[in-house]
Amino acid sequence: MTLKPNTSPGYLVNHLARLFAGALQARIKPMGLSTGVFPVMLHLWQKDGLTQRDLVDLVGVEQATMANTLARMERDDLILRRPDPEDGRSQRIWLTEHGSGLREAATSAAKEENAAVLASLSDADRAQLIQLLRKAIESGERHRQLK
Repeated sequence: MTLKPNTSPGYLVNHLARLFAGALQARIKPMGLSTGVFPVMLHLWQKDGLTQRDLVDLVGVEQATMANTLARMERDDLILRRPDPEDGRSQRIWLTEHGSGLREAATSAAKEENAAVLASLSDADRAQLIQLLRKAIESGERHRQLK
């Protein structure tokens, strides 16, 4: 069987991710955000005070990538790093007032892009797509852990 772009799940998901990322980047760049920091912001908006290790696990990137991302976020006044009171070797990541204040506008932009890209799908199709993507992600994460 020949691998073709229009039938390859990996190719199609990657292409869709690039469409989402490009459109979202255009909307959040004026806010001082990028698609690189957006996943971290989403997790911190949900639960502030996570550790770098927590964020590595949640976002699914390498430790070095997260360290660089957090350094940029700190430089851009989005986060503060403070020592963990229970573990002196660890730091907790806290949103600044500026970082917290971007939540509504940034998440609204993401919701609007999600709606625009998926506009041709019915509500049932969207729900099924999300369910299938979650299953595929879980399977991919299990496969990665076995290596």
